[in-house]
Amino acid sequence: MNEIGGAGVRHKLAPAAIPFERTVGWITAAAISLPLLVVVVVATLRADYSPWGLWLYGLGGLLWLAITAWLIWLAIVWPSTSYEATSYVVDQAGIEISRGVYWRAIVAVPRSRVQHIDVLQGPLRRKFGLATLMIFTAGTEHSSVGLENLEHQVALDLRDQLLPQASDDGI
Repeated sequence: MNEIGGAGVRHKLAPAAIPFERTVGWITAAAISLPLLVVVVVATLRADYSPWGLWLYGLGGLLWLAITAWLIWLAIVWPSTSYEATSYVVDQAGIEISRGVYWRAIVAVPRSRVQHIDVLQGPLRRKFGLATLMIFTAGTEHSSVGLENLEHQVALDLRDQLLPQASDDGI
């Protein structure tokens, strides 16, 4: 069987993961920031223009600005930072997924534990040519492992490669 990129080689996610995650970040920023802005504006317009009231609503405006700036930073900077911190290795033993910027997690899934594998694509991921590889394993704790933002064809190839072959099947 032809290994994806060779056995034991560490692979990155699809480069399209960065613009995809930025798009998701902008959508999230808009979905949170715009309703907060409406609340701040409506509350200010209904304010009792006392010195304490104006100060409180000014503080609300600053809080909105801080939250919006943080969401914009997450949308612009975080996708490339997260992309650099995520990789995977496929070899004869199985797959090892490494991810996390601050808290590092390394998940190893032996081939012998793989029950079935799904390749998922939502509408936005499909637009970017990306997919999520969901590996379902034997056992109860952490019985599924996901690897997001792979190129669709790579996810399909990994699915075929990681599924137990007829000689490996316990049935």
